[in-house]
Amino acid sequence: MAATRLELNLMRLLSRCEALAAERRDPEEWRLEKYVAALEDMLRELKKQSSKPAPELLNEYSRKVDFLKGLLEAEKLSSSTEKALANQFLAPGRTPTTTKERTPATKTVHLQAKARCTGKMRSELLDSEELNIRKRKGLVSDEKQSAVELDAMLQHHQDMQEKLAEEMLSLARSLKNNTLAAQNVIKQDNQTLSHSLKMADQNFEKLKDESDRLEQHAKKSVNWLLWIMLIVVCFIFISMILFIRIFPKLK
Repeated sequence: MAATRLELNLMRLLSRCEALAAERRDPEEWRLEKYVAALEDMLRELKKQSSKPAPELLNEYSRKVDFLKGLLEAEKLSSSTEKALANQFLAPGRTPTTTKERTPATKTVHLQAKARCTGKMRSELLDSEELNIRKRKGLVSDEKQSAVELDAMLQHHQDMQEKLAEEMLSLARSLKNNTLAAQNVIKQDNQTLSHSLKMADQNFEKLKDESDRLEQHAKKSVNWLLWIMLIVVCFIFISMILFIRIFPKLK
């Protein structure tokens, strides 16, 4: 598929940005930042088009634009160490932007940026080392005093650690004793509960037996009372008949 006009403009501007990034720029240089912002807008518009390039090519454009944006953000950092660390995480493009390039320009820019950051870090390290050597020569007595104070501080920390270890050991022992005591109490409670349940079962069985005996006794009592009442009724009936026979009706 032939490149659209927007894609061609993006490629030209991208090539220009790579050339600017490879040059040594003044801190007040503003063109590259504006160009990168324009690249982001053009890339968004290119992704919205119906006749957009292949996904691999779009990913490559995005990779190069993100690299240039990250490079600008890394240059704004104050420390050389931070700049070097930020450059380590940058990912340059994998393919050349134009046919004239043998290797991707972003990869060359990446190598140059890392070399500059490494050189600055080396010079800053040498300067700081020289300054430290001068301070060491002039402050020998202070170092001895600092060493004594450091030893005292270390001894104090060691004493505190030993005291803390003893307190933790004491707490562990106390916790173990409390746990054992709680286990004994729980064990005794379980035994008491088991005994109470056993006694309750025995009392229930006894109560059931007594209830059965009482029920049988009540049945027997009712039977005897019924027979006694029948006998009394029969006796009264016979007595009335005899009474009538012995004492006839008066005329």
